[in-house]
Amino acid sequence: MLRSMTAYARREKEGRWGTAAWELRSVNHRFLDISLRLPDELRHLDPQVRRRMADRLRRGKVECQLRLQMTGAAAALSLDMELVKNLAHISRQVDEQVFNPSPVSSMDLLRWPGVIQTPQAPVDDMEPDVVAALDEALDELVATRDREGRRTGELLLERLDAMAPHVATVRRRMPQVIAQTRERLQGRLEELRGELDQQRLEQELVYFAHRMDVAEELDRLDTHMEEVRRVVTEGGEAGRRLDFLMQELNREANTLASKSAASDTTQAAVEIKVLIEQMREQVQNIE
Repeated sequence: MLRSMTAYARREKEGRWGTAAWELRSVNHRFLDISLRLPDELRHLDPQVRRRMADRLRRGKVECQLRLQMTGAAAALSLDMELVKNLAHISRQVDEQVFNPSPVSSMDLLRWPGVIQTPQAPVDDMEPDVVAALDEALDELVATRDREGRRTGELLLERLDAMAPHVATVRRRMPQVIAQTRERLQGRLEELRGELDQQRLEQELVYFAHRMDVAEELDRLDTHMEEVRRVVTEGGEAGRRLDFLMQELNREANTLASKSAASDTTQAAVEIKVLIEQMREQVQNIE
């Protein structure tokens, strides 16, 4: 099964300490690039989180954020009243020394570092639930990427099915196109036959027919298309392999178009190139 690199997942876990919510977003990227945002209380989990994500994902730019909402005793705030009294006393002493002093409000005191005290978060109680929620979020992200990858694989196979008739059209028409083109060329040169060397003329006609022959390009197109089918069917980490195959398909389609000497074969080559480009865009998102 193919796996997409685009997905979103969110998981929450509640405990006596409050709620932890993980948000994961991933998009396509050449390698695995993890952007991680953790609250200060759980900053030490950074290596573990990255390791768990790397165990499940191979490619993609992943944004990962953990939000904590503390409740109960863990969310309670307290004041350092001794520090408040000292600040108020010092403020009055300063007021006695300045002209027209401004009054110090309670909000001014609350903004002073250390006045408001936050209780120590119960990290030991939180950590197992937080890690479990991360695993659940990763499960959801991977499942979403799998679903997207399966659908992308179906689209690639549909494009291959659409390419096959165009390749068959070119293969069926090329002998006739070469023969017709050769006849037209011979007719045009007939008037100059007396002025041209017959052996040289035959050599040029053979060379021209060879340049128009696209049998090798058609065979390579068939081979690459079959390989794309195999890779899509087998699945796994196929993104880079499929990207290479799209380049090879496009190379053969370009040659096919450049050698075309009839409107119907030219149109078939254009349709092939359009389908390859559609596949190439889909492949960019495969892990």
